[in-house]
Amino acid sequence: MDTTPYQQLARDVLGGEFENLELLITALTHRSYLNEHKKTVSEHNERLEFLGDAVLELVVTEYLYGTFSEPEGILTNWRSSLVRTESISAAGSRLGLEPLLRLSRGEKHGTDRARMQILANAFEAVTGALYLERGYDGAKVFITENILSTLDQILETGSWMDPKSKLQEVVQGQGGSTPNYHVLSEVGPDHEKLFTVGVYVDEKKLGEGSGHSKQTAQVSAASAALKKLVKPV
Repeated sequence: MDTTPYQQLARDVLGGEFENLELLITALTHRSYLNEHKKTVSEHNERLEFLGDAVLELVVTEYLYGTFSEPEGILTNWRSSLVRTESISAAGSRLGLEPLLRLSRGEKHGTDRARMQILANAFEAVTGALYLERGYDGAKVFITENILSTLDQILETGSWMDPKSKLQEVVQGQGGSTPNYHVLSEVGPDHEKLFTVGVYVDEKKLGEGSGHSKQTAQVSAASAALKKLVKPV
């Protein structure tokens, strides 16, 4: 196996050589890869992901607690926004982790959502590898540069709020009434029903969305409405 790309990642992106490069390679090895390489690979990244997830949450929590005086509920929402799948997957993409992921042939052609989850898990696993390699302070630098650095944008855009709450804030700020959600259709068997929901303000439909629960469909509808109402900065 050519380890050069992983050495370059460590040196050029992660701040220095790894004494134990195998840690970094394992952090980027998905479970599915083992099924096709059982004779040469014995470990995947789920244990490192477990460790990295805890380190990530601690660093973010410590920073928010020490920097802001907002109530616990607000800080929890900010933390959730910082460490959600979309946020850490985007960080992994910016770092160039995706081309170095070791995946099965099937996973390489998975859905966008599945690939996003795999990339997010890999980012957490790399965090775990950095913790083992460089300790808490080393992992903290990595998290600060790649996750905490996005907090200003999250606060500015209000993306830390869930879409339904954000939509209500936007609509009421424009003088509208409280959004109402109506189920437009239900299809499929009970165990796999798909709901389509519309969101209305003053009887005008602003958006619609689908999901396997009414709540998920409502969130999707609110997100669609926000794209119409809130122009990109």
